[in-house]
Amino acid sequence: MSTTRKHTALPKAQILIEALPWLTRHNGKTVVIKFGGNAMIDEDLKAAFAQDVVFLHHAGLKPVVVHGGGPQISAALDRHGIVSEFKAGLRVTTEDAMDVVRMVLAGQVQRELVGLLNQHGPLAVGLTGEDAHTITATKHLPEIDGELVDIGRVGEITAIDTGAIEALLADGRIPVVSSIARSEDDGHVYNVNADTAAAALAAALGAETLMVLTDVEGLYEDWPHSDEVISRLTATQLEKLLPELSSGMVPKMEGCLHAVRNGVTTARVIDGRVQHSILLEIFTDEGIGTMVVPDELPDQKSAKKKSAKKSGKKQGDAV
Repeated sequence: MSTTRKHTALPKAQILIEALPWLTRHNGKTVVIKFGGNAMIDEDLKAAFAQDVVFLHHAGLKPVVVHGGGPQISAALDRHGIVSEFKAGLRVTTEDAMDVVRMVLAGQVQRELVGLLNQHGPLAVGLTGEDAHTITATKHLPEIDGELVDIGRVGEITAIDTGAIEALLADGRIPVVSSIARSEDDGHVYNVNADTAAAALAAALGAETLMVLTDVEGLYEDWPHSDEVISRLTATQLEKLLPELSSGMVPKMEGCLHAVRNGVTTARVIDGRVQHSILLEIFTDEGIGTMVVPDELPDQKSAKKKSAKKSGKKQGDAV
């Protein structure tokens, strides 16, 4: 091999070395990824997403994919002559619409995603929230202008059973979960918001990270007046911002809040329009979205103060 070729290959080695501490940190950890937005309909983005998930698997992480199917559901409803309507950021789901939702999520979107992942080996297994009682729900009545509103077959999660998912992970598989669930109350099947489902599963699995793919760069500081993205915030800081968010972002950020307040180490909203955004977020120093972390406990703050005193730094200095 020529000296020139050796030198041109060196950056590749440097990239791998940069990933080493992140590989060590995340090895053996569960990562729940909510797949949605443009990443679901752009062929190149779909292929890059599948590559990222398989990379995580081979790098020693345990990815779990949760998906919705907004664009595909809307298209299918149009073909069936059913108007798409949203209230409180959630799809109004009549009984006729629910049949279409179930067909699209479990029979189309999930199958395509499983197929993309399995191009790289016998890895992905699809299931819905109905399977093995993975997700149980009851009828959800959102509050709009002070009143509870019936929006049809939209479910609110009441229980999670991670047994089937944990068995698949133990067998070296990648679970792909469609966000529909059955109710113990009435036996009906419900459409569950995929952001909410991903967050609930992340918490129940004790995941290291929840990642939510979106069609924006992250959570904006002062939208629409500014496009500056908040790179990191605590659970309490996020809770204060929730009333100001657009309806579409509310389920995503509520999911992140639920996750970090129930044992998940970090929750991240990342731009799914960027190819390999998952790898960039997990394995580099330059995160590309918004990361939500739990509030610091009093003993953590105390430890930071002691550390700052020992190093001779004043409080407020970088530590």
